[in-house]
Amino acid sequence: MTAKPNNKILFITQWQYEDALIQTYTLPYVQIIKKLTGFGCYLICVNKGGTKTVVREENGVTLIVLPFGTGNQFVNWGKNLLALRKLIKTEGITHLHPWCTPAGSIGLILKLLNRKLILTIDSFEPHAEAMVENGTWKKGGLKNKVLSYMEKLEAKKADNLVFAAPGMQEYILHKYGVKIEKFQVKPACVDLNQFSDKAVKDKTLLDELGLNGKIVGVYAGKFGGIYLEDESFQLIKKCEGYWGERFRFVLLSNVHDDYLKKKTEEFGIRKETIIKLFVAHENIAKYIGLADFAICPVKPVPTKQYCSPIKDGEYWAMGLPVVITRNISVDSQIIADNNAGAVLQSLDDESYITAIKKIDSIIATKSREEVYKQIRPLAEKYRNYSIAKKVYTAIYTS
Repeated sequence: MTAKPNNKILFITQWQYEDALIQTYTLPYVQIIKKLTGFGCYLICVNKGGTKTVVREENGVTLIVLPFGTGNQFVNWGKNLLALRKLIKTEGITHLHPWCTPAGSIGLILKLLNRKLILTIDSFEPHAEAMVENGTWKKGGLKNKVLSYMEKLEAKKADNLVFAAPGMQEYILHKYGVKIEKFQVKPACVDLNQFSDKAVKDKTLLDELGLNGKIVGVYAGKFGGIYLEDESFQLIKKCEGYWGERFRFVLLSNVHDDYLKKKTEEFGIRKETIIKLFVAHENIAKYIGLADFAICPVKPVPTKQYCSPIKDGEYWAMGLPVVITRNISVDSQIIADNNAGAVLQSLDDESYITAIKKIDSIIATKSREEVYKQIRPLAEKYRNYSIAKKVYTAIYTS
């Protein structure tokens, strides 16, 4: 009979299991921690619109999918808190490890109910203020007030904080008056085996999509919220004007066809220019690898200097120069310092053309292999899973 581990970690998220934030931003780290510690691991996800709790094993981790209605989030989490409290008691949970400050609020409440629990909040960044800055929440709204208050308490009460980017401790001191002495910094790391030159310029896909001889841009993500919307299409239009018929743009997104049709017509983009695809994450490297450059259209609001876009690491790992907005994490500065793309200094036609010419100067003078060899080391240095292993070793095994 196999002995059960004495220590058990409850990982808490507010995302659906199928979401990319679980598949790429949570599960790899859960496995790293599991291997490092030997602890029993439980992962909380939600099922929006679900009515029953589902429990199953996934790669040695107990996955618990909680029902999450479409109504008031406070009410939904209130119901699930009772279930989580019972789970902690019956399973003998010793550690809580929520991702981001909304789920961190749940972890905090559970810790306040049982002070013996060790609370580590991962990817701690200013979610509440960011939602106000990007126009999703109102500054005086209830959601902003509640989460801002909880973020302050999280900073005070958590046993360990893991920041997505450097400098978050200064933000917490300035915003909440809380001095953080103990913290770790872990960017969004990427699978350097999956995202590699093995997936660059796949011949079958090039033929299938008619991309041979084309200059290809790529974006994997959404529009709106924390991402630029109209400005992204303005940039694509300028690329079309600069490179003409040679230009194609691969959009890896689940945006609705009607939305895309409306935007292309609004900005006068030819329908053949944008190739929209929605592919499983295990195949996404091959589609990113079709490109010659990528865009990261995160809204350049002040709090985004504390984020860590996972797509930048994936782009770098594929050896792609990136067009990015200003002051996004440390990524904008890394790109500028390493001639690894272009930083948009403003969101206007002049800046778009400047960025396009910068990209052209990189890809026109070097082969795809040479550009790959120039940019790939950025992922190896700044987005390597070895960084995460070092962080979690310090937290869980020191």
